[in-house]
Amino acid sequence: MSALTVSGAPPPPSAPATALNPNKASAAVWISVSAAMIGAFMAILNIQITNASLLNIEGGIGTGVDNGSWISTSYLIGEIIVIPLTDYLSRVFSFRRIMLSFATLFAAFSVSCAFATDLPSMIVLRAFQGFFGGVLIPMAFTLVFTKLPKQQQPVGLAMFSLAVTFAPAIGPTIGGYLTENYGWQTIFFVNVIPTVVMVTTLFFTLEREPMRLSLLREGDWLGIITMAVGLSALQSVLEEGNKDDWFGSPFIVKLAIVAAVSLTLFIIIELTVEKPLLRLRLLTQRNFGMGTIAAVFIGFALFGSVYLLPAYLGQVQGYNAEQIGNVLAWTGLPQLLLIPLVPILMKRFDARYIAVTGALLFAYSAFMNIEMSLNYSGDQLFVPNIVRAVGQALLLTPLSAVSLGSVAPQDASAASGISNMMRNLGGAVGTAVLATIVTKREQFHSNIIGQSVNLGREEVRTRIAQLTDYFMAHGVADPAGAHSQAIVALGNTVKRQALVMAYSDAFTVIAVVLVIAAVALMVTKKVSGGAGAGAH
Repeated sequence: MSALTVSGAPPPPSAPATALNPNKASAAVWISVSAAMIGAFMAILNIQITNASLLNIEGGIGTGVDNGSWISTSYLIGEIIVIPLTDYLSRVFSFRRIMLSFATLFAAFSVSCAFATDLPSMIVLRAFQGFFGGVLIPMAFTLVFTKLPKQQQPVGLAMFSLAVTFAPAIGPTIGGYLTENYGWQTIFFVNVIPTVVMVTTLFFTLEREPMRLSLLREGDWLGIITMAVGLSALQSVLEEGNKDDWFGSPFIVKLAIVAAVSLTLFIIIELTVEKPLLRLRLLTQRNFGMGTIAAVFIGFALFGSVYLLPAYLGQVQGYNAEQIGNVLAWTGLPQLLLIPLVPILMKRFDARYIAVTGALLFAYSAFMNIEMSLNYSGDQLFVPNIVRAVGQALLLTPLSAVSLGSVAPQDASAASGISNMMRNLGGAVGTAVLATIVTKREQFHSNIIGQSVNLGREEVRTRIAQLTDYFMAHGVADPAGAHSQAIVALGNTVKRQALVMAYSDAFTVIAVVLVIAAVALMVTKKVSGGAGAGAH
């Protein structure tokens, strides 16, 4: 029978999926699903596309490094807020209208970002870009589970996984190349052509449906308000906390209280109202609950690693945007070959074992980076990035199958919103936690190394003398000035070494988090048949 969305609404509209063969989707459905995946890919791509280009963008809009990270964070806030709203909006205004209108506005606000002249306007435009782009992620996910026959859902999930893992990996590559060759503004134009293709395709393949404006009266408006306020405050705490010394800042304390109170109220509301915005009780289902926990940790590692690598290569190795992108490409490109093969593996092996293998390979790739040195750069990252690519390719598709395998068809859309929101929230938490770890551990290692680097040691005095001679041989005539520069240079070396060790510590945390995700997946139940909650 056909799947239903939450509250008995019709399923996401497209051409009939099973007109001739109940086990085989029609060409029109595959075209719709493929077009929707373009939207999911572009929405996720834009979380990370600015990472390798932040210094250029900050210079272009006249802001400092401390505030520039809001260029990425504001997008993520908009996206996290709208994802759980997607199911409700699509029932009120119809799946087709929301998909087409939000995709169009996503492209429009993307282009607007290129013309931002200061940080406040960039933050606002990026937030709206994330808000309108965010719906494209769960809608693509929902189409897989509601329109494809169960036997073909692994293929749809593989397409979705390609968007989720390939987009953040290749985002800095695209952004770095465009920034270095054509200017940072061009990274905001990449959405235009794919969006035109997607909107045109979906315009002809998604069925028209009437709006159900009467549902506005039934909306969980208090839940929507507390969720939006709580998530925005939480994300602001995560973003500003490291810079403002966390709870040493009255501003952070106030934001944290707002986040805690709002999100607590939100959870209470969702568990008590008759028609909640998010059906949190779905988390009591073993596979979906444990799968969502795993998704949070995987989001932590997925987005956290894409944050760490560009930061390390830029801060420690002095790579420019394009060079950073070229290194990260070796995490993304192999997935183009590997992810399409995962549905074949899922026909032969238990999806749980494939997902656990992927998580452990991803963890191993992080463990490979815990003994970094000052010479550890692009060439040394090649093998870990390949291992990471294999792990990610094996992870996302089986995770989705395991997580939603026991979810009823009518709950697929609601479950999609929860799962995608929690993965992105895990990514936001991961980025903030890892940034804090790098800062605190760099200070720790600097203090430890600094205790050994003192003038009482002969090798230190010898090194300073060598550096003094070097500076005098390269244009510094004053011996005192050369000596002073030698001490500064030695201090910078200590700081750089401490920074390398701090990044090694951060990769250790990623590895441990992924092992926890693997444990969560191991306690799920085996899912029979295809991907799960699709058409039955």
